Amino acid sequence: MASYAKEKDGIFPSVCSLDCPDTCGLLVHKKDGKIVKVEGDPTHPVTQGAICNKVRNMPARIHDPNRLKYPLKRIGAKGEGKFARITWKEAIETISSKWKALIREHGAESILPYSFYGNMGILNAEGMDRRFFHRLGASQLERTICNAAGKAGYMYTLGGGYGTDPEETVHAKLFIFWGCNAVSTNMHQVTLAEKARKNGAQVVVIDVHKNQTGRWADWFIPILPGTDTALALGLMHVLFAENLVDEEFLTAHTVGHEELREHVKRYDPETVSAITKVPAEDIYKLARLYGTTSPAFIRIGNGPQHHDNGGMFVRSVACLPALTGQWHIKGGGAIKGNSDYSAVNFQVLQRPDLLKQKTRSINMNQIGEALTELDPPVYSVFVYNSNPLVVAPDTNKVKAGFAREDLFTVVHDLFLTETARYADIVLPATSAFENLDLYTSYWHLYVHLHEPVLEPYGESKSNVDVFRLLAQAMGFEEQAFKDTEEEMIRQILDREANPYLDGITYEALHEKRFMKINSSKAPKFPGRLPTPSGKIELYSTRMEKEGLPPLPTYEPIKEEEMFPLLFVSAPNHNFLNSTFSNNAKHVAMEKTPRLHIHPEDARKRGIEHGEKVRVYNNRGECELTAFVAENVLPGAVVSQGLWADEPGTKRIVNALTPSRLSDMGGGATFFSTRVEVEKLAADANGMADKKNSDSDV
Repeated sequence: MASYAKEKDGIFPSVCSLDCPDTCGLLVHKKDGKIVKVEGDPTHPVTQGAICNKVRNMPARIHDPNRLKYPLKRIGAKGEGKFARITWKEAIETISSKWKALIREHGAESILPYSFYGNMGILNAEGMDRRFFHRLGASQLERTICNAAGKAGYMYTLGGGYGTDPEETVHAKLFIFWGCNAVSTNMHQVTLAEKARKNGAQVVVIDVHKNQTGRWADWFIPILPGTDTALALGLMHVLFAENLVDEEFLTAHTVGHEELREHVKRYDPETVSAITKVPAEDIYKLARLYGTTSPAFIRIGNGPQHHDNGGMFVRSVACLPALTGQWHIKGGGAIKGNSDYSAVNFQVLQRPDLLKQKTRSINMNQIGEALTELDPPVYSVFVYNSNPLVVAPDTNKVKAGFAREDLFTVVHDLFLTETARYADIVLPATSAFENLDLYTSYWHLYVHLHEPVLEPYGESKSNVDVFRLLAQAMGFEEQAFKDTEEEMIRQILDREANPYLDGITYEALHEKRFMKINSSKAPKFPGRLPTPSGKIELYSTRMEKEGLPPLPTYEPIKEEEMFPLLFVSAPNHNFLNSTFSNNAKHVAMEKTPRLHIHPEDARKRGIEHGEKVRVYNNRGECELTAFVAENVLPGAVVSQGLWADEPGTKRIVNALTPSRLSDMGGGATFFSTRVEVEKLAADANGMADKKNSDSDV
């Protein structure tokens, strides 16, 4: 292992660990053992020296004086935030003895892990923890809060997480960013598009909010939330009707194109316009632009999949490059995710064989119901790499669950988060800069080895270390719990089933830091796909057997219409989910939580720009600052960012969102929310809030 961590001064290679498609190569500058500067690695083919504000200001988070330094035990009421320092020995003994007692009394299924990808390092996100909870026999968590619906829809169409190599998109002549605020969430795809733009490429953005990406576009197309599938079908209607499809490609590489041709006749532009509020002439214009421009590339965003119909949205848009034959054109096609190219040996990593008998499975989007309604109950939760009291839907129900006196909660984190305030034991976590780990991207095609550049902060420990300690305390003697990080990385790179990883070894990564997957080892995409037919499935018999529409079909969202406004809680520019929302530097850059509302809707409610408003439905409420502008359609309102729950504020937007599951994949339906908005009585902070809302940054 490199000795970067022990070096007090210098510039050292690193990797960004955020749950972001760009997975940037970094250079960190250290002085007196602390990171003083973070910059992009100029030698990285995708990063090319450029990084976002979030990461550029990462030292403020890593060296925040509020970081947890040692284990804590609760001494006050749940949620009060009163804790006392304890030793690691006491913490591990407390947890293990409590779990042994719960297992004797209620069985191991009374224990539930709750995690996601607050750290994208493979070992610390889904390695030793999975081994531990499999061996324990705990309830299993369905980690579906982010891309599960879209992944399922894409799988039905294309068979796996395969798409265009993003580096090839510099050759595209048309970019469609669909529900993807790439300026804030995928900046290097923007960089690649800018290079193509200099060679004449056009950029179209389809979204519910004219955010930074919408303002950057050559053509911004606003759409009503939850209606994107209808627009995709309208485009298909025009493509077939005006003979803008590639018949040769359809015949050779797809199944169901004749059925789809007939099916989309009902989705004429006038009908689709009434659903989406996209003018019919714009639907014709976009379809003709897409059908006559090559290479044409679609970046399928995460946003629209967070609807009741989110899986079908991704499935439908993934069909479009097949209609025009763009999958065979360099720089054309689409990207939803490219994770299957660099898929490591997850069987060896997670060791599901350690689970001796089938246990119940709990969807993370319904953690509120799991903690308040499930029978037999969950009596203990271990939270890591996540902050469910901010990120999970239906916050009030989640809070009620974590407030249970008979629920034993452990939280492993860098900070005393909203969830940690309800914990019985809080454990300090290392940052990714302090860990040895392996990183892959779900967008670009590079694999990275990260060697620690910092010593562990205070008494903090990595997820891998913590679950090793717990395994020992629980008496687990298998070798799986003794493996070092280096041994685990070697194990998971040894995967004959994935020819793309050929030549990528621990030694090679140690020398080079990052390597591109070997795409020469498989047929040119689309090749023979891992679908039942081996082709792109425009008609899916598998979906039909599973009770889903076999052809792309628009179905409205399921939220009852007792509240008039469609509400979308989109990402902002300076946070990543709840990460950074508690750091003063990033909060100062983002300024204040806003609600974007159309002047027509504001006028009906007597709301003026910069005024405080109450946003509410029958699940909860939050208070935001009105941003009145024509950057959303009438009938839709948008907030940005998951803000920390500071005392005296009501800005947890997930108090409003439903815990219903999506049409496929068990995904979240955050954006299929309806609300009402009303003006709050003026307060002392009104003028300051008005000033902060004057510019949309």
